[in-house]
Amino acid sequence: MDSKKLMDYKVDEAMELFVLLKNSDARVAKNGKRFLSITFEDESGEISGMYWDANDADVAAFVPGKVVKLNGKRELYQGKAQVKIQKLRLATDSEPNDPSYFVPHAPEKRKSIQEEIETFLFDITEPTWNRIVRNLLQKHGEAFYTYPAAKTNHHAYAGGLSFHTLSILRLAKAVVNEYPGINAPLLYAGAILHDIGKTTELSGPVSTQYTTTGNLLGHISIIDGEIVSACDELKFDPQGQAVVLLRHMVLSHHGLMEYGSPVPPHMLEAEILHHLDEMDASIMMVQNALKNTPNGQFSERIFGLDNRTFYKE
Repeated sequence: MDSKKLMDYKVDEAMELFVLLKNSDARVAKNGKRFLSITFEDESGEISGMYWDANDADVAAFVPGKVVKLNGKRELYQGKAQVKIQKLRLATDSEPNDPSYFVPHAPEKRKSIQEEIETFLFDITEPTWNRIVRNLLQKHGEAFYTYPAAKTNHHAYAGGLSFHTLSILRLAKAVVNEYPGINAPLLYAGAILHDIGKTTELSGPVSTQYTTTGNLLGHISIIDGEIVSACDELKFDPQGQAVVLLRHMVLSHHGLMEYGSPVPPHMLEAEILHHLDEMDASIMMVQNALKNTPNGQFSERIFGLDNRTFYKE
């Protein structure tokens, strides 16, 4: 067995390596037999495959978060890479079996991300916003700097949530410097809090799943509720103007009600945050797809971008 990672293998090349089970869903085929729809992951990326004729022991063993030894072949199906599974077993105690070893990480170190985000706190000069942001950052602490920003689409790696937040803060600062009349403290406060509810919506960086609370409430509703709770703790009126403006920032950042926001942006800063969030997520999705695309060819279809393909020069 060589030291190749998942994304190092070419089409029709035999694969043999240890990988993490990111997802594993038991399904029933048209012939009535069960199979597992699996997403494999390591630090290079992820790829899916079908494990046919799965029995009860297979369903019980091959669950998300387990490290397995995979033998198979990389193929293309409808223009999308997948692995034809030939053999699959759990890693033993004497083999690489620590799930955290196989999880991709943010491109910058946690310490530097945290330090830079904390510098923005000094630019949130409105006391109410500053105290609420500090309260929720302290509450979410470890999770905010270790969780992904999504299950699959963008920044879906350990530390992705804080790195995505920092990217938006950097973009926001550039916008503030370019255009007059922007309430920078409000924009920065909204940027820091807009996705922090994902520490409740998602299960964590290893084999990320949506939690029951995440499925039922969603991160937008979750963080709005937490802002209200912080107000109770800090003795602020949750219906006061400063708090309502901050709540609007997080409630509207998906832009449209059909995309999960209960209200569209009705302030300049909310409109900016929505577009910066969309831009950062879109750029990351395209870059991830192009990373594994040869020059002169189109990428795989990107589900989060209307199933479009992108050309790599």
